[in-house]
Amino acid sequence: MKNHIAELRKNEGLTQQQLADAVAVTRQTIISLENGRYTASLPLAFKLSAFFCRPIEELFEMDDE
Repeated sequence: MKNHIAELRKNEGLTQQQLADAVAVTRQTIISLENGRYTASLPLAFKLSAFFCRPIEELFEMDDE
């Protein structure tokens, strides 16, 4: 699953740690999300969606595989 977390975070001028603190996860979780090594759980996806004020569909997209 692809995501636009890094792009959105950078557009907001946030560090990975600041985003992690805002959605109550570790910085390592944000790093793994941004690098595509981790797929967000549904609760985390909702937190990120609310934080960025965007629908989940704008944050995540399915790979063609």
